[in-house]
Amino acid sequence: MKTKLSKSEVKKEIEEFFKNIKEKSPKEIKKIKRLAMSQNIKLGEKRKLFCKKCFCAFSFPSIKIKNDFITITCEKCKHKNRWKIK
Repeated sequence: MKTKLSKSEVKKEIEEFFKNIKEKSPKEIKKIKRLAMSQNIKLGEKRKLFCKKCFCAFSFPSIKIKNDFITITCEKCKHKNRWKIK
């Protein structure tokens, strides 16, 4: 039987996970995202460190800035991730 983690324990686990995200697999990234979603924890700026589609960590992405939007193209799946610049 699995043990339940408290919200503060999950936050600590997420912080530790994102310290060295470059070495993580897409499966591990998807798992930590689901863990955050289950506890209703927002990833905030951390969600910009990996691709929305394939969950691969960005190592050398193509970055373009145009009209108050930043576009990052994933080097693995070529998906374009767009965020508004604040």
